[in-house]
Amino acid sequence: MRGAKSATWVAGAIAVALTATACGGSSSSGNNAPVDPNGTYTYYNVEPQNPLIPTNTNEVGGGYIVKNLFRGLVDFDLQGKLRYQNAESVESTDNQHFTVKLKKGWKFHNGEPVTAASFVDAWNWGANAKNAQLNSSWFEPIKGYEEIHPKEGDPKTDKMSGLKVVNDSEFTIELSQPVSTFKERLFYDAFFPLPKAFYKDTKAFGEHPIGNGPYQQDGNWEHKVQFKTKKYADYKGEDKPKNGGVIFKFYNTDDSAYNDLVSNKVDIMYKVPNSATGKFKSDLGDRAVNEPYGGQTTIAFPMYDKEWGKPEKAKVRQGLSMAIDRDTIVKTVLKGASDAADGWVPTVVEGYKKDVCGEFCKFNPTKAKQLIKEGGGVPGNKMTITFNNDGGHRDWAEAVCNDIKQNTGVNCAAQPRPTFQQVRNEITGKKMDSAFRMGWVQDFPNISNFISEQYRTGAGANDMGFSDPELDKLMDQANAAKTIEESNKLYLQAEKKLTETMPSIPLFFDHTLGGYSNKVQNVKFDTYRQAIWTDVEVKK
Repeated sequence: MRGAKSATWVAGAIAVALTATACGGSSSSGNNAPVDPNGTYTYYNVEPQNPLIPTNTNEVGGGYIVKNLFRGLVDFDLQGKLRYQNAESVESTDNQHFTVKLKKGWKFHNGEPVTAASFVDAWNWGANAKNAQLNSSWFEPIKGYEEIHPKEGDPKTDKMSGLKVVNDSEFTIELSQPVSTFKERLFYDAFFPLPKAFYKDTKAFGEHPIGNGPYQQDGNWEHKVQFKTKKYADYKGEDKPKNGGVIFKFYNTDDSAYNDLVSNKVDIMYKVPNSATGKFKSDLGDRAVNEPYGGQTTIAFPMYDKEWGKPEKAKVRQGLSMAIDRDTIVKTVLKGASDAADGWVPTVVEGYKKDVCGEFCKFNPTKAKQLIKEGGGVPGNKMTITFNNDGGHRDWAEAVCNDIKQNTGVNCAAQPRPTFQQVRNEITGKKMDSAFRMGWVQDFPNISNFISEQYRTGAGANDMGFSDPELDKLMDQANAAKTIEESNKLYLQAEKKLTETMPSIPLFFDHTLGGYSNKVQNVKFDTYRQAIWTDVEVKK
């Protein structure tokens, strides 16, 4: 999860995506049953990696909860149109200087008013290098970021010069340079506001977050079991809940979650296990969902490792990519639950172009061996693919390793970690010494979100420690482009340039493969693989 764009193209892109999916996940039968507006439902999830602070949450376990507890200045409606939530308006004449005016009456769950300072203070705190927030790079376009988050040394200030509070209901934003899509970027979680209570005890807040969204925490966070929410009665947003709350249930394996789904012990699951891909439609009937969304799976490499970071290892990674028979894995192992990737940007995303990866994503064992040899071989002729065992990745990881072993002679092994939380801690702690699974779900459907947030030097989701100054320059040019068309063309050049170094290997463009129980209705999934939580209706 983790952008920059213009209202016209983002709205259009999302509209196309949502038009294709909005009714696909909704049951045509039993959809008019009497409902309980205060009824709660359960949602499949995994234990979050970190305490629930928006600027430090960039994975789905915590992200799905945070997105329900908070609302930002803007979001998108079901038709893909940009809409204002906390904001009354966000205006700019040059895409560099913005004036934000807030709606009146918004409050946090503790009753504190949401003010301009609620946003400005939260953004300054999130950008500050001393707070080491995973999403800090989202604030990079704002003037003064380099002083609050220097590349080396301590911050020179605790405030970005580009943020100014005018009064309780108005603040201004100045960027270091124009970004044509900054207004849409404000949709992301990093830009959520925070109450004053947050700064008094950030650790306690992470356990008991106080948001301003449609749901508030209900009771304590039951770690590795569940996180309960309830409808926030004073919510002022456009998307008021049609239910009484969401209970996020944490599972160690998606097989056990699927069994609960079939037996109506969990109500919504956005990702059925590989073991169920051939039968979930017959198990669930018209409550089954299979739709492409803005997500992809790659295997990434630790470019900070002394061996994998050597320039010649680019050829090794190119060769490994060519040793993988994606089409066969999709058909036989994933059973149509994904599409074979031909680049780093999924087909449903604005800016996608076919075959950007070119020959390096085509199955060619002969060329694979040649490139690996030219690059000096895989270190020690051994590699692993690390993944979380609670996410249903074992089958494809083993299949990829089998292809690499059989087609190149490299000793490859799938290496599971018990939980998503554990593997994310190892990855963000830069403790990897070989390949690891990297999944990405769009923050908004544009090519920039898939390239900039993962491959820009120092980006919060750059799990590889990858850096290419020429690639950074291309992305800077793309962000400063006057039109979306120009920006997309430059980001396409950046995507193509990734083939030169292959810091990650594109594998699959993912599908929402899920379903829901017979206890709920009006269930729809968007192109972020998220249920429209507030629209779900609980049957009486």
